[in-house]
Parts: sequence; structure tokens; C-alpha cells
Amino acid sequence: MRQKFPVLLFTLLLAVLSCSISGQIRLFGPRPTPQPIRKASEFIRKQDPLKVNQSLLKQATPDNTHIVVSIPKQRAYLMMDDQIVADGPISSGRRGHESPTGHVRVLEKDPNHHSNLYGDFVDTSGRVVRAGVSAHIDSAPSGTHFAGAPMKWFLRLTEEGVGMHVGILPGYPASHGCIRESADGAKLFYDNVKVGTPVDVGDY
Repeated sequence: MRQKFPVLLFTLLLAVLSCSISGQIRLFGPRPTPQPIRKASEFIRKQDPLKVNQSLLKQATPDNTHIVVSIPKQRAYLMMDDQIVADGPISSGRRGHESPTGHVRVLEKDPNHHSNLYGDFVDTSGRVVRAGVSAHIDSAPSGTHFAGAPMKWFLRLTEEGVGMHVGILPGYPASHGCIRESADGAKLFYDNVKVGTPVDVGDY
């Protein structure tokens, strides 16, 4: 019995030491390689791209079209009567910044609009000092000025500045209230509507 005790003790110590070493290897050994940050263009692929009925597009004019925006489907439709001329992906306002719903009209068209609320603080050479700021909330660092975020092919829908324009499309509502579109979709919608064109935004 006395001979067996040192053997059991040695076996027990060996087991504890093995567990300790394996634990240290897990804690301090090589860490798994982090996943690379995905580009915005990869998120855009989550949504079906712009679809255009070319035969209807030839008949479409700013006088016979209207726009329907579906918040649940995250799609915008250029319509001619009840026919879909074009169907494109969007990103509407996120929670707390929901896009206004209901029946509105295009109030303004501006091919190179810039936000007067959201953008960056830049220095005199144009270098971004602070990105993604609100002109109404954030204070500009010394030596900088506010540069509004670009909103290409802008269609103003409200007096407060909500509109449709080119933007990043992550596949879900993510904007401050505007309706973001793909570059090709925004250009097509812009070219085929006018100031006064009806726009319906809601659960379509």
C-alpha cells in the first residue's frame, strides 16, 4: 500500500500539471485570425440589384411617372400607372430616425446636393478631422469647418431635408431618415421624375 501511494500521488500531480499547461496554451497560445472587415460593396450584394423594364422605360417621362417606396421590402419603384418601370434597393431611416411615411411630392431636384446637417469637420486643406458629425450637435474643432455629406441625385421629399439620393445600402434601414439608393438607381429615378412628382412611402 505504501508503494502505491507515491505512484498515485505522482500520477495525480502529472494530471494537474498537464491540465495547467494545456490551459496556458489555450490562454496564451496563438489566437484565431480575426475576420477581415467587409467592404460596403459586399453588403450591397445582399439586396437584389436595380431591375429595369426597358420597354416601359422608353415610354416613361417625368409627366407620367410616380414613385412608391416600400419600407418593409427596402425597395423603391418607379411606376407608370400601375406598371413597374424600375425596381431598386434602398436603405430607409433606422430606428429613431425613421423615414417619414405617407403621400408626398418631389420638392426639389439637385444633382450634387450636400447635407446641411450631417457630414464631417475638415481643415483648410480638406483633410477630415472628425467624420460623421451633426452640425447641430457637435462643435467644430479649432481650424476646421463643416462639410456636408454628399447626396448625389437628390430628390427632396420634405422641407426638413429628407430625400432620395445615392448612399450605402447595408440591406436594412440605416439612414438618418433619407432614402438611400444605389448609384444607378438614383440616377434613373432622378432622370425620370420632376418637381411635383408624387411619392408614396409606407408599408407597400
